[in-house]
Amino acid sequence: MSKKAELLEAIAGKNRGLLANEIDNVKVLSAIQQLEDTNPTKNPLEAKDLLNGDWRLLYTTSKSLLGLDRFPLLKLGQIYQCIRVPQAKVYNIAEIIGLPMLEGLVSVAASFEPVSERRVNVMFERSIVGLQRLLSYNTPAKLIQQIESGKKFLPLDFKIDRGDQKGWLDITYLDEDIRIGRGNEGSVFVLTKEVA
Repeated sequence: MSKKAELLEAIAGKNRGLLANEIDNVKVLSAIQQLEDTNPTKNPLEAKDLLNGDWRLLYTTSKSLLGLDRFPLLKLGQIYQCIRVPQAKVYNIAEIIGLPMLEGLVSVAASFEPVSERRVNVMFERSIVGLQRLLSYNTPAKLIQQIESGKKFLPLDFKIDRGDQKGWLDITYLDEDIRIGRGNEGSVFVLTKEVA
């Protein structure tokens, strides 16, 4: 079995990390490390065609992302990280599943700056929170087009003070369909590229 298949098997049934216990996390992190050791893209930030696109989260240890699932009557839906390399922008989009007609969305837009061959500094700039139907949301790509066109969304659309942000992300594995990243808060992210 390939290292990639071993990782995908380790995260299967873990609902992006929501259902993972400590033993599961140890197994997954071990499989991630083994796959990272075989990274076919030594300089991921130079592989712009591979990096650019919409990525769906398969697994994370990020408590802030997984914490979106804690609210009563709400469940965490799909989570996307959409990278627009030419604009040096990244869009994080979390779908929230609720009562019919009350499905929500939490999105954060950021810019990034490469600081090494695999690390980017991330500066969060804007946050959008609202009901999917009020935002006319149907796909991440459409939402991003609206954001990039300058559209303002109700009820919550606000700038994030750049202040003392010190966020960064290392891209530790990248191929045509899997990306692994490690963030400044110790979180790990495993994503798969969405095919247009």
